[in-house]
Amino acid sequence: MPFTLPSRIPSGPRRRSLLAGAAGVGAALLTGCSSSDSSETTKGSPSAAERARARAALDSERLAERYGAVLAVHPTLAERLSPLRAEVVRHAEAFGGGKKASESASASASADPSDAPSPGPSAEVPAVEKDALAELAAAERTLADRRTKALLDVPGELARLLASVAAAGAVHAFLLTEDEKK
Repeated sequence: MPFTLPSRIPSGPRRRSLLAGAAGVGAALLTGCSSSDSSETTKGSPSAAERARARAALDSERLAERYGAVLAVHPTLAERLSPLRAEVVRHAEAFGGGKKASESASASASADPSDAPSPGPSAEVPAVEKDALAELAAAERTLADRRTKALLDVPGELARLLASVAAAGAVHAFLLTEDEKK
């Protein structure tokens, strides 16, 4: 039986395929990994795991607030940032948080962007869209790196969830900086 080579594959992933793939895989992984299993004692104590889960939820909520702040200052970025922000809100919910993030997401979806929640005094949004996107990408990268480092200190299910969300954050950072590379 002869072996046939597959037809030529495009040279790289496209933004839409990355976003759609990340959203689909991330949603599947998050729903599969979001329940906590208290009987799992592979690594770390339950209290350490709960602290890591609470920290991850809070980090995702804060990141969602940063997205909201950027959208309030730069509403023209809504088409590009809204799907990423929605993913971050789902991440917070998967970690057991997200009440604050999901409330602000539903409020900003139905209201004027100027009504988005305030990210706090420390989160100044750059006036230039490119700089605002770079700031969000840096925040996504930093958070993905922190979550990757935390993998060694938490039990299996939480580690898988952290790994999935860290990978999604890396994809978000890529998508936020994609225009710079053209």
